[in-house]
Amino acid sequence: MIEIPSDLHKDLVPLAFLLGNWAGAGVHDFPGSQKCNFGQEVSFTHDGRDFLEYHSHTWVLDNDGNKVRPLESEAGFWRIDADRKVEVTMTRDDGVIEIWYGEMAHQKPQIDLVTDAVARTAASRPYSGGKRLYGYVKSDLMWVGEKQTPEAELRPYMSAHLKKVVTPEDVERWAKALPEDMPDDGIAFFK
Repeated sequence: MIEIPSDLHKDLVPLAFLLGNWAGAGVHDFPGSQKCNFGQEVSFTHDGRDFLEYHSHTWVLDNDGNKVRPLESEAGFWRIDADRKVEVTMTRDDGVIEIWYGEMAHQKPQIDLVTDAVARTAASRPYSGGKRLYGYVKSDLMWVGEKQTPEAELRPYMSAHLKKVVTPEDVERWAKALPEDMPDDGIAFFK
């Protein structure tokens, strides 16, 4: 279920499917790095202005699913225009700053992004650009990222399957929104 908050900036309605806190796991695999499974927490929030604020934290998981160490962190801002063109500014913990452009698919919650500009600090690893695909599939958020360096051609390097995190505040809000005439037995729901 996609909720559209009443105080969401009108331009951001197409991106409403991203809002909230997400958690899940994925796979990281790129030349020069150890292949691993990772956990991820992502948040997309808004404050009424014309952008979504984005934060992502990932960490390496061991074979039992326990956190081993941090993998990557990134933060940024997402915007969309009337033609469904999406722009993202992103800063990553490894000293990379990116500007991404893309578009939202027609009549489905899917976003394709490509880097337009990359700036790197002296401490960052080699990086030339990337692509990302985000999609809302059966109430889950899925994404795949591709990466390119001077030594490696553009190729997938990370992908994840994330579930919406439900907070006590969500449950309280949903409970208050239930109709007064809810059936007691629950069975009537399905008739």
